[in-house]
Amino acid sequence: MDISSFRAQLIVPEQRQLYDYWLQQAAGRAMPLRSDIRPAHIPRILPGISLIDVEAEIGRSKVRLAGTRLREIYDREITGLAIEDLDWGDKRDYWLASYRRTIEDQVPTQGILKAPRSHKEHMVQYWLRLPLCAIESGRTAIVLCYDYFMPASERPDENRLAIGA
Repeated sequence: MDISSFRAQLIVPEQRQLYDYWLQQAAGRAMPLRSDIRPAHIPRILPGISLIDVEAEIGRSKVRLAGTRLREIYDREITGLAIEDLDWGDKRDYWLASYRRTIEDQVPTQGILKAPRSHKEHMVQYWLRLPLCAIESGRTAIVLCYDYFMPASERPDENRLAIGA
């Protein structure tokens, strides 16, 4: 993965901040350990942060922690839910594929999505998924997520953005 070209795709400054922090904590490794990430280092973006536990042996992943901004978007607390059970409507396959790529390929992923879920058609979601490993396995054990939402009417010039449907 070309680090500079991936970073250039990140629209929201907080995405770049988190990605730079992730790279710094990885310290040349493919990905940082979960223990390398300290919430105190990223306090301003915590409302948009979530952690997804990867349960490879049973093929499911669960929301370990979800920031307050996600509660507003999902209209409920999603901590403790399996990602497969989240209410994504017609975007279910999109989201499962994005998580699968982050987990299986062990690479950061990002995107922009109009109408992230039903009744949120007026929103645009800028998302970033970063793998974290467990020291004992070297595989993706947790996905560090950052989600930024803004009203569609306030988004940057849509002609220069590739926005998922």
